[in-house]
Amino acid sequence: MKSTLFLAVTAAAAALTGCGGASNTTVNVNTRGANANPNANVMANANANTSVANSIANSAAKLTTTAPEEFMTMVAQGGMAEVEASKAALAKSQNPEVRKFAQMMIGDHTKADAELKALAAKKNIKLPADMGSFKDMIDDLKGVAAGEFDGDYIDGMGEMHEDDVAAFREQAEKSADADVKAFAAKTLPTLEKHLEMLKGIKAKMK
Repeated sequence: MKSTLFLAVTAAAAALTGCGGASNTTVNVNTRGANANPNANVMANANANTSVANSIANSAAKLTTTAPEEFMTMVAQGGMAEVEASKAALAKSQNPEVRKFAQMMIGDHTKADAELKALAAKKNIKLPADMGSFKDMIDDLKGVAAGEFDGDYIDGMGEMHEDDVAAFREQAEKSADADVKAFAAKTLPTLEKHLEMLKGIKAKMK
């Protein structure tokens, strides 16, 4: 399976990577020439999905901040977003592997969120109660048709986990805050496991 999201924005969103390929969109052209541009429907669908790709790329990139407090804030918001996206996957997906992954995501990120909140309380840091800029990504993802959802969900979570792993590795290796460094080092293997699983699921969708 190839994600409509990825196909629509490969050229425009360099932050996204995926399988590529030709669109499955059907263009109906009547014999009287009423549709002067047979590619109009394809372009309309591509433009409609661009906002989903942009919101994923823009939100995920913010996870790469290296400042400990900013890192904790973005991890809190990104974690909430990944849980919400996974709840949407449980509601929309009929793919057993996608559903199993989504359930694991909810459990793992809920656990990490609890540990992050304990760390923030220890340091008197107030974490956000909402998803911030990640909300646009979730709203767009929830609006994707069920038939296209699995590809968009896996692509989106793949992009976020690429940045998760990079950000957590940076903190685990270089953070000046010993507690944040320990939290990042403890959580990193779980995120790396998620990323490998996402790559495996995506490969099966091609």
